[in-house]
Amino acid sequence: MQAYHSARLQPDKTAQSIPPGAIITQPNSKIIFNAPFDDRHTYHIKVINYSGRRIGYAWETTNLKRLVVDPSCGVLDPKEAVLVAVSCAPFDFGQEDTHDDRIIFEWINAPDGVAKQFDREWFLGDGMVRRKNLLIEYNP
Repeated sequence: MQAYHSARLQPDKTAQSIPPGAIITQPNSKIIFNAPFDDRHTYHIKVINYSGRRIGYAWETTNLKRLVVDPSCGVLDPKEAVLVAVSCAPFDFGQEDTHDDRIIFEWINAPDGVAKQFDREWFLGDGMVRRKNLLIEYNP
């Protein structure tokens, strides 16, 4: 029997073939908006790329009418941080369903050798995308 070297069997490890590393959000799990809800509220979240690779990130929300994240996407170098603003538009508390409100942070390793400019196409390829949910709580 012939022995095979494991190095021959493994493909080249490009950034997109490696799972994205750790990020940290501050706060970690939820955002609380306090009443009254008749005016726009803004809450700031700090996101830190704790991985050793450049990442591309994008925010999603379960309620586009009520919640907005700015900036909604970007690129972070290793150990870099960004402050994002989450805004809640005015609404009639108790008259609208708020139980499923959350924002979702998605991130992926940026391809090797690309400029530090976000490209939504990164999320459409074969690379692994990680997600983190932050619940939205409304305090009447």
